[in-house]
Amino acid sequence: MLSKKLTINNPSGLHLRPAGVLSQAAMKFKSDIKIVCGEKEITAKSVLNVMAAGIKCGTEINLICDGPDEEEALKTLSEAIESGLGE
Repeated sequence: MLSKKLTINNPSGLHLRPAGVLSQAAMKFKSDIKIVCGEKEITAKSVLNVMAAGIKCGTEINLICDGPDEEEALKTLSEAIESGLGE
């Protein structure tokens, strides 16, 4: 299991478009991928769960990847989040 602390830098937070980009990227991996934000633990492969979490700009999250391709998943998703998820 690998994890990394990241800060959401999208001006509007994780609304529909960036949540969709994140979830689609997460679905490409076999590993379980979770986002921990405060007390919430969200399955990153569900766009509805990611949106419902209400993660805003400047929020610190912990990205957790656990499975056979966890290193690649953590690297790919961290880079996507740090680059703004296409925004």
